[in-house]
Amino acid sequence: MPFGGNDWLALTQEDALEPDLPICDPHHHFWDLRPQRLPHQRYLLHELLDDIGSGHNVRSTVFVEARSMYRAEGPEERRPVGEVEFVQGLAAAGASGVYGSARPAASIVGHANLNLGPEVRPVLEALQAASPNRFRGIRHSVTWDPHPEIENTAAHNMPGQLASANFREGARVLSGMGLSLEAWMYFPQLPELADFARAVPDLTIILNHIGGLVRVGPYSGRDGEVLATWRNGIAAAAECPNVTIKLGGIGMPRTGFDWHERDIPIGSEELAESMAPFMNYCIEQFGPERCMFESNFPVDKVSYSYSVMYNAFKRLSRGYSSSERAAMFHDTAVRVYRVNEE
Repeated sequence: MPFGGNDWLALTQEDALEPDLPICDPHHHFWDLRPQRLPHQRYLLHELLDDIGSGHNVRSTVFVEARSMYRAEGPEERRPVGEVEFVQGLAAAGASGVYGSARPAASIVGHANLNLGPEVRPVLEALQAASPNRFRGIRHSVTWDPHPEIENTAAHNMPGQLASANFREGARVLSGMGLSLEAWMYFPQLPELADFARAVPDLTIILNHIGGLVRVGPYSGRDGEVLATWRNGIAAAAECPNVTIKLGGIGMPRTGFDWHERDIPIGSEELAESMAPFMNYCIEQFGPERCMFESNFPVDKVSYSYSVMYNAFKRLSRGYSSSERAAMFHDTAVRVYRVNEE
């Protein structure tokens, strides 16, 4: 089974729907994972440009940290600065005009350890210095689950981080510097996010990947209970005006779909139908002005192509007004990340 490779994805071809609709893709990664033998182990500027050049009107993108290209030496807490230095170079190349009018990585999200509390400030200042015109905030993943079958991949792997005094003090430093926080967690942790968001009301928080829904392992075959818990968590997070949400990440196998295992990749019509209940619930709770469609590439690329994915987003959003769709495809992301498309 190809498991998401480019040759496999090419078996399903679609022309871009509504090719003039402006898009800011607010979530993708860059990395080079060689010598691992994985699909999309190398995803750098040219791979991104191939995807965003598939027919949709992608005007800009936002890079989100992926623990790639860290500094090999120096204090542990400052090593993530290397990733922002690296992406700043790719973004500058993308903005040169050599590769077209799109602005890849027009805004950059790095990583800093908020558990440092007040001591996170010099790390954030170093990140700003590495990208004075593009750095917008950090992601500090707090994904944690008590079931051993669920992979806990957070760099700082422990439960309850959002409630810790040091984490919250670090978050206040972040907020005071006008920077944002990407919130990546699993769905049972959403009530923790709501408590955290109320404790730091001036901090801009972006909830990743429709709130970290998991429907595999111990959560498989329990949709009644799982989805009720997820919905309640999404509703709680949506009550916090400083939280916005990213509509995507559903192509990750942990979401419980079999798309990555198929002989022929899924098309946008079926994909839209499958995504719609989850996406529409998030939009209903947050409102379009606090929602943004994301690619999460190349992670979601194991399940569908860029063109098919954005076609599915366009299909499922047809019932919304033109201004609401403009917000979800472009305007919310540009506002939240202060994207410069010039």
